[in-house]
Amino acid sequence: MKTATKPLHRSNARSAAVTYIRPELEHEEATLHAHLVDILARRQLSALFQPIVNLQNGDIIAYEGLIRGPSDSPLHAPMNLFKVARAIGLTVQVEHLCRQVILERFAELELPGKLFLNVSPECLLQRDARHGGTLEYIHHAGIHPDRVIIELTENQPTYDYELMREAVRHYRAMGFQIAIDDLGEGFSSLRLWSELRPEYVKIDMHFIQGINNDPVKLQFVRSIQEIAEKSNTLVIAEGIETQAELLVIRDVGVANGQGYHLGRPHAQPARAAPAEVVKALTRTGVAVYPQRGAEKNAATILKLLNQVQTVPSKMTNNEVYEIFLKEPKLLIIPVVDGDQPLGLISRFEMIDHFARPYQRELYGKKSCRQFMDAKPLIAEQDTSLQELSFRMVQADAHHLFNGFIITDQGRYLGLGTGHDLMREITQMQINAARYANPLTQLPGNVPINEHIDRLLESGTRFWACYVDLDHFKPFNDVYGYRRGDDVIQLTGNMLRDRCDANRDFVGHIGGDDFMVLFQSEDWETRCEGILADFEQDVQEFYSTEDRERGGYLSEDRQGKKVFYSLMSLSIGVIRVDPRQYYTHHQIATAAAESKRQAKKIHGNSLFLDRRQQTQD
Repeated sequence: MKTATKPLHRSNARSAAVTYIRPELEHEEATLHAHLVDILARRQLSALFQPIVNLQNGDIIAYEGLIRGPSDSPLHAPMNLFKVARAIGLTVQVEHLCRQVILERFAELELPGKLFLNVSPECLLQRDARHGGTLEYIHHAGIHPDRVIIELTENQPTYDYELMREAVRHYRAMGFQIAIDDLGEGFSSLRLWSELRPEYVKIDMHFIQGINNDPVKLQFVRSIQEIAEKSNTLVIAEGIETQAELLVIRDVGVANGQGYHLGRPHAQPARAAPAEVVKALTRTGVAVYPQRGAEKNAATILKLLNQVQTVPSKMTNNEVYEIFLKEPKLLIIPVVDGDQPLGLISRFEMIDHFARPYQRELYGKKSCRQFMDAKPLIAEQDTSLQELSFRMVQADAHHLFNGFIITDQGRYLGLGTGHDLMREITQMQINAARYANPLTQLPGNVPINEHIDRLLESGTRFWACYVDLDHFKPFNDVYGYRRGDDVIQLTGNMLRDRCDANRDFVGHIGGDDFMVLFQSEDWETRCEGILADFEQDVQEFYSTEDRERGGYLSEDRQGKKVFYSLMSLSIGVIRVDPRQYYTHHQIATAAAESKRQAKKIHGNSLFLDRRQQTQD
C-alpha cells in the first residue's frame, strides 16, 4: 500500500494547445481503468507483512501491512495501482479496500505485536473517511485499536494542518497511535512531526543505507534521534539491508528497524527475526562509526544567512496575505522595525487563520503583529552551528519549521532555515568525525578516546594495540620527509586492510604512532599479517645498497655516525576485559607501556602484556 504516487496529468482537448494522444494509449488507459474497477468489485488485492524489529533484543514488535494487486496484472505494484486510482478518482475506495484486506489477513494469521496501517493524508482528510470506517473494519476483524498504528504516507503537499490535527485527534480518541513515514524525504515531514507529535517516526531509507560508511548520514540520524528523545517519539529506521548498517543504527540508540536484512515483505511472515540478526543485536561490542576529515574552522550560522523580504509591524494582515499570494514559495516573513527584529509570520499560520469564518473581516486591517510569532529564535551571527542546533533541540518544535533570525549585535541581518541547519549539522558536529589526521585521514586522538569510552561502556572485551615505527626519525632525516610521509601512509593503509572495518577501529595518534582497537577474536593473526606486510613492503622505500646491507649510516643526536637497521614495526597489546579499566586514560597508559616493551625486541615485534590479564 505504501507508494510514492504523483498526480496523473491528462491533456485537455479544449485548451488552446492540444496534446495528441495516440488511440492505442487511450485504449490502454481505458483498459487499466476498467481493470481497477474489476479489482475493486472482486476484492482482488492481497496483503503482505514486513516485520519491524526491536534493535535492543531482536524481538518483532510489529508488522507493516503492504498491498499487492493480482500477480499477473499490470496493477500488481502498488505504485501503478494508486496511479490509476488517482487518475479516475478512486483513491479513497482503493485505500479503504486495502485497509480491509490487510486487517482481515493480519487477524487471520494471528500475527503478534502491532500493525502499521498506511493511510495517506489525502484520504485521512476526507470527511466521509473519518467517521468510524477504519474502526468498523478493526472490530469486524477482532483487533483492538491499540494494536494499530496509523502510518501517514505523504504523497502530496499537506497544507491544512488544522484539519490534520483534527483528524489525528479523532483517531487517537478511538485508541490508535500515529506514525509518520519517510522522515527526511516527504514534502513537509518535519512540519508534520511538529504539528502532530506522532508516537513513531520512520527515517527514510536514503539516510540508512550505507550509514556505516557515510558520516553525514550518521549525523543526520543522530540528530533525528536526539530530537525524538526530547519529544518522546520512537524512531524506526527503514531500509536496513546489511548487518553493518544494523549495528550502527542500534548504537545510535534508534529503537526499532525495518528492512530486507531483518525480514522481507511476505504473505506469511516470520514470527521471529533471523537468528543471525538476533545474535548480532544481543552480542556485546560496538559498531565502528564512519569518520571524516577534520574541519579547519568551526562554522558559524552566518553561512546559513538568507536575505528574506521583511515587513514593518504597521503593515496590515491583508497586505502580508497579499505578499504570500504573490510569492507561492515564500514560507516565512520576518517583521522588522528599522533594524530591530520583532517576530516571524508563517505562511501556514496566516492561511490557516484567514480560512476560518470571519477572521479576515475581523483582523485583516489590523497590524500583522496579530498573527506574528513574537518569540522567535534569534541568534547572533557568530553563533556556532553546534550551539544553535542545541538551542533548536531545547526550544519548541515549531522553530524547526519557522527557522531563526540572524542578527549583528541585535540588528537584523537575515533569516536561517531549519532545513539548512539540519543539512549543516550533519556535516559538522561535536563528535569524533571532526578529528582526523590530515596525512592518513585516520581518526585522531579525540575519536580514538571516544571509541575506547564506547567500548568500555558496552562491557565488551577488546584488545588495544599501540603501533609504532622503529628507526623512523633517522629514515626521515636521510630520505626526506616526503618519503617519510609515504611510509606513514603505507602503515595506515596496512592497518586498515588487515582489520574488520565493522568491528575494528584504526586511529592515528600522530607522527608514526597508531592505535588499533580490535573486537575481532583473531586479532593476533591480523597483527602477524600486519608485521609481515610491513617487513615486505617497506623494502621499496630504500635504495638497493641499503636494502642489501640491511640498513644505512646516519648521524645520531650527538653527531656521531651510527648504523641504523631498516625500519620495523612494534606492536604493544593489552587485553581489556569488562570492568578491568574505566577510562581511556588508563587504556592509553597501559598500551604505551606495552609498546615500550615491544620496542625492546629487535625487528618487527608483537608484545602482549599479560601482567594484568584476567582469567577467562
